[in-house]
Parts: sequence; C-alpha cells; structure tokens
Amino acid sequence: MLSSCLRPDGAVKQADEAAYGIVAQKQDALQINYPFTLQRAESRLRQRLLPNVTSTVATANVQATPTVVHLTLTEALQVAAHNSRSFQDNKEAVYRAALALDLERDAFRGTWSSVLSSEWLTDKSTGQRVSGLQHGGDLGVSRLFKSGAEFALSVGLDLVQLLTANRVSARGIVADASLSIPLLRGAGREIVTEPLQQAERNVVYALWDFERFRRSFAVDVASEYLLVLERMNRVDTAYDNYQRLVASRKRARRLADAGRITEIEVDQALQNELTARSNWVSAQQTSAARLDNFKILLGLPPDSPIELDRSVLTDLGGQQQIDLEQSDMLNQLMAVALQQRRDLRVEEGRKADEKRAIRVAEDALRAELTLLASGHDGGSRSLSAAASDDASLDPDEGQYSALLNLDLPFERTAERNALRRAWLNYEAQQRSLEALEDNIKLQVRTAWRQLKEAQETIDIQSMALHVAQRRVESTNLFLRAGRIQIRDLLEAEDDLVSARNALVQAQVQYRITALELLRDLGTLTIDDQGGWLEDISIEVIE
Repeated sequence: MLSSCLRPDGAVKQADEAAYGIVAQKQDALQINYPFTLQRAESRLRQRLLPNVTSTVATANVQATPTVVHLTLTEALQVAAHNSRSFQDNKEAVYRAALALDLERDAFRGTWSSVLSSEWLTDKSTGQRVSGLQHGGDLGVSRLFKSGAEFALSVGLDLVQLLTANRVSARGIVADASLSIPLLRGAGREIVTEPLQQAERNVVYALWDFERFRRSFAVDVASEYLLVLERMNRVDTAYDNYQRLVASRKRARRLADAGRITEIEVDQALQNELTARSNWVSAQQTSAARLDNFKILLGLPPDSPIELDRSVLTDLGGQQQIDLEQSDMLNQLMAVALQQRRDLRVEEGRKADEKRAIRVAEDALRAELTLLASGHDGGSRSLSAAASDDASLDPDEGQYSALLNLDLPFERTAERNALRRAWLNYEAQQRSLEALEDNIKLQVRTAWRQLKEAQETIDIQSMALHVAQRRVESTNLFLRAGRIQIRDLLEAEDDLVSARNALVQAQVQYRITALELLRDLGTLTIDDQGGWLEDISIEVIE
C-alpha cells in the first residue's frame, strides 16, 4: 500500500523543484537574471520545419513543400539556444550539480524511517502449541548535525494476539536513543560540512561555466552565420563574374569576326568563361555544405528549409570600427578580462577548494576521540508472552550507557599520503590558475592584434576593389580602341572578383574578431533566449 506514496512522475517533479530552487537561489546571489529550465520550447522549430518526417527511414513521409523559415542573426541565436544539443548538455550539467547539492543538504536533514509487519506464528516453546498474530511497527528518526554529532531515536510497538485458548493479547513498546559526538578527529563544522560546502561551490562553478559557454556558443553561432553569408556572397560574385565573361566571350567573337583580334584571344575568353562557370558551380556546392553544417550547429536537420538574412553583409559595410589607437588600451582590456572572465573565477575557487582539502587531510591525522551515549526503555512482546501485562515506558527503569572511545594515531600511513597528495593538488591548481591568467592575456593580445589587422585589411581591400573596378572600366575602353589584348581584360575581371571577395571576407573577419574579443574579455551580454542584449556592434569598452 505504501509503495505508491511517491510515484515516478512525482519523484521527477520533486527533483525538479529542488534543483530549480537551488539554481534560482545561486542565480540571485550571482546576479544572473534569466529563468533556468531544462524544458525545451513546446513549439520547436524542428517540428515546424519538418512536421511530417518520422524517425524511421523506411516509413518516412517528407512534406512535399515545407515552409521556408527566414532567420535573422538574433533569431538564429535563439533557435540554437532552444534546439542545440550541446546547449542542452551544458544546461543539464548545471542541473546535475544542483541535484548533487540537494543530496548533500539532505544529509543534514532529519531522516525518517518506518517499518510495518504482520505475521501469523506457531509457538511450542511452552510445551503447548499456540498460534497467533503478531503485529509490529517501528518509527525512527536520525539526524547528522553540522558539528559532527549524530543522533538517532526509534520507537517500536508490538501487538500480539493468540488465536487459540482464550485469545488473550498484549502490547509492547520499546524506545531506543543513541548519540555520537566526535571530539577530535572529524569534529567541527569546517570538517563535517566540507562535502556540503564543495557541493555548494560546484553549483556556482557550473553556473559560471554555463555563462561562459553561452557566450562562446553565441560567438560560434554568429561567426558561422556570417561565414555562411560570406560563402553565399562568393556564389553571387562567381555568378556575376561568369555572366561578365560570357559577355566578354561574345564580344571577343564579334571582334574576331571583324578581324580586330585573333582566334587565340577568343579561345582565351572561352576558357576563362568555362573556368568561371566551374568556379560558380563549386561555390554553390561549398555554400550549400556550409549552410548544412550551420543547421547542425543550430540543432536542426540538414534538410531544414531555412533562409538567412542577406542584408547583414550590407550592414557590415557601414560597421563602426573600434578605435584601437587609444594609449594604454591593451593594458585596460587585459585588466577587464582578468576581472570579468568567469572561468578565471572558477579556477580561483578551485584553488580555495584545494586549500580546504589540505585542512581536511590534516584533520585526518589527529587522534579519534568520540563520546557515545545510548538509552533503552520499555519491552517487546512475543507470542509466548501474550498473557503478560502490556509494556510501558518508564525512564526510571530504562537502561543507559556512556562510552568515551579513544583511537590514538599510531598508524596513519594512508592519511599521511593523502595529505601529501592534497598539497600536490593545491600546487597543481596554483599552476593551472597561473596558466589560465597567462592564456587570458594571450587571448586578448591576440584578438587585439587580429582586430587591428582586420581593420587595416578592410582599408586595403577597399582601395583594392576601387582599383580593380577602375581597371575593368579602363581595359574595356582600351579593348574597344584596340590598344590592349583580351587577356588584359580577363585578368582585370579576375582581379575584380578577388577584390570583391577579399573585401567581404575582411569585413566578416573584422566582425568575428570583434565578437571574439568581447568573448575573451568576458563582457559579451546574452539574454535568456541566447540572443544579444545589445546590438552586435557593441563597443569593446563602455
């Protein structure tokens, strides 16, 4: 009957309430303001894109004309937050840490236990065969205190009733209590609550790690979004170049028919046209493959019909560049990173954890001195004692004992080695912290240099594009005047394609590098849906 007190769905609900409560508590302390839940969006984009696709290949029924979904950059970030598998895995890591903390907290709560039994018995110990029923019940509670003391109390009830003779009955009651208090080894709040304190800090670390992941993941999604658009732009550029070379080949044909150029030049124009068509086809396949990989990053199937916002590339042309010429800005950025980086806070916390582990290991070397006390009162009733009087609790008739147990530290080899390992772990964590600090500085310096390079590359490629456009215009005029060969025009067309691609690539790389710098500084702000709280052109220093 009692086995149904907590059903599986009820247990899951209770676990969720406990874990979500812990996460909310830690979020408030850390000033992290977004709701945390493992539940994914009810109307997931995956089902909206492919509503009729089953999981079994043999019975798959794919919708003939699925609805194409247009995704802006912000929407893509939100879709990834709801559908990405790695995003969900990292959220679950926070949840698991919260569950572990709930279990550690439970160790210091009162633990209740109960047993009910009912037996039919036959007894011949008195020389006469008797039969009867014996009902029993035990109710107990135990508690571990943060000082290290343990207390346990149990009360048992018996009810015996004969089924033969005059059907007499008797009741029994028993009370037991015990108390254990460590006085040396294992005593004190610091030692006893160490597992609880570590579990508390692990939840904080998990939240910080998740915050760091959210920012890194958002930069990865945004970077891939821009790179997909850059590949799409290459397709457009390749197609435009192919169309121009078709026109150039036709013009060469007319000029050759008029005797103004040779057939060799016509063949050159045709060869460049064929090469341009091949490049266009190759660019299409490369762009499609990159888009499919981007869908996987979002947590969507590769056959999802989605479109990206092509206007983002247009906006890149007018992006505001960061002033990198301010004096001492690099040192300021490194100081901001060392203050804001959450992974650095985690490593600093783990260093403190290892320091506490040394204290626990030192405590294990001490002598063990424990005060034990117990008490017993009342009496039980069995089938042979069914005719006895009912038992009752009488403190004056109880049995009591006290014991002081001393274990001198003559043999502590394992504990000695554990202490040395704790010191080694502390020193290793110190080195790990120093290495992370150095890597953070290196990341900021590298991103700084890359950002400056990207700025200069944009300026260079803008001038290169202007020169390439001017060359194409002038070579067209010179070709009509018969002052140059067709090869000069074809080379100018190729250089124009390269310049256009290089400029867009430089603009995309600048935006990606700026985002990576914000990520490495730890100042990138993400909302609860995984999107930007500010515009993507956020300043590095406010």
